[in-house]
Formats: sequence, C-alpha cells, structure tokens
Amino acid sequence: MDLMKNRVVIKIGTSSLTNEEGKINLRCIDKLTQVLSGLQNLGYEIILVSSGAIAVGTNKMKLTERPKELRIKQAAAAVGQCELMHIYDKFFSEYGKIVAQILLSEEDVDQEGKKHNLINTFDSLLERDIIPIVNENDSVSYREIESGQKIFGDNDTLSAVVAVLCRAKKLILMSDIDGLYESDPRKNPDARLISQVNDIDENIRKLAKGSGSNRGTGGMITKLDAAQIATSHGIDMVITQGQNPENLYNIMDGEQIGTLFIGKKYGCSLA
Repeated sequence: MDLMKNRVVIKIGTSSLTNEEGKINLRCIDKLTQVLSGLQNLGYEIILVSSGAIAVGTNKMKLTERPKELRIKQAAAAVGQCELMHIYDKFFSEYGKIVAQILLSEEDVDQEGKKHNLINTFDSLLERDIIPIVNENDSVSYREIESGQKIFGDNDTLSAVVAVLCRAKKLILMSDIDGLYESDPRKNPDARLISQVNDIDENIRKLAKGSGSNRGTGGMITKLDAAQIATSHGIDMVITQGQNPENLYNIMDGEQIGTLFIGKKYGCSLA
C-alpha cells in the first residue's frame, strides 16, 4: 500500500477533551486546534479522530453521571456531537481552517461500495485543505457504545482503520498517559516508559493492563489493537500525552516522544 508521506491521523481521547468534572477542556482544545492548524500550514494533511461525544453530551444535558441506558447514551451522543463540532468549528475558524464532520459505523468500512465512497470523500476534503473530524456514529450504531460489543474500540481502532483507508504515513494517539510503560505508572512511580516497539508480541500485550480515566472507555489494550492494524499496513503509530498538543510538532520532526510503534516495511491492503 502506497502511503501519503504528509498525511497524518491524530486521535484525541475523551480524557484529554474534558476535565475532572466532565466539562469541556477549552484550553486543551484551543491548543490542539492551533497546533493542527500549524501543522497543516507546514504542508501536512490532517485528519482528526475525536472521542468525547457522550461525555460532552452528558454534561450538556446536566446528567449527574455517564448514562447506562442505551437510549440515553445515544441521546447524549447526539447532543454531545453537535456541541463538539460547534466548538471545533469555532476554534479552527480562528486559525483560518475549515472542518468537516464524518460519522462512521461498521458497515461504512465493511461494504466495498461505501468504503470506496468514503475514501473519495476523505481525499476530496484533504485536497481542499479541509480537516475531517471523525467519530463513531454512536447515536444510531448501538454496538459501538455497548461495552463488550465495540466494533472500533473507543475510537482507537477506528483511528487505525481511518489511517489505513486514507493511506496515512503516521497515526498519533493522544491519551491520558505518556505512552506504554513496563508497569502501571499510576501504581509504580518508577515505571519505565518504552520508547519504541518493533513487534507487538505477547510480552508487550501483557504490559497493557488496566484502563484509562473514568471519563474515557478505552485502555492500553485498545491502543495495542490499533497499533497492530496500523503497523501491519506499514503505518507508524505513536502514543503520547494528550495534554501537551505542542509535542505534535516534535513528533512530526522525528523526535522520540511517547511510544513509537514501527510500521512493517511491507503492508497489506485493508480487508
């Protein structure tokens, strides 16, 4: 698969978009949009995969906790997605950028006709310097938001699928942790960050225990799943701290920040 050397997919997690009270972290979003706009000005084609719809909707609807009932989750997703896109559009427009919303479900990448149209849509947007903002279509696709039945895995796997579809050279997952550690840094302050992974074997998977914050639903396992997809198609993937968007500049310059998963030299096409 021929990769587009200046095309990058960046995934931002719920825990980076919201604060401890579950409200939108406007400072982080402002910095993120500023950096992504700057990267586009440097010649990079940017695709943003954004989580956070249910969390933002939960706060907007003034619910006391993340809903457990499916229909309320879907309502929160619908409200939150609208709010997220409004905020993204506002901040990106401050830096002279145009954004587009793309909501995906399983059949969009499973059915050949839909997948072909989806690729054409991404290409058309990127050719016109428009930044696609991608999320799962949670308001209608129940399997994506029901625990244990996730198709994409809290947007981690989705971002890898998008990277493959768009032939991106690099995938960056911005999380609430600096990268993959040899042990849980929340429990072991002396845990060592693994700077590079060349092969995702069982020993690496054993390190991926626990999950992220209580505002997100993904953990290190879903990030390794994403890395497996991306690297098998020749795409490098990086896990880095989402609270420091300016690190994206350094990552794109080749600096070793977070954990880098090396893409295989010879990738294959997306099934």
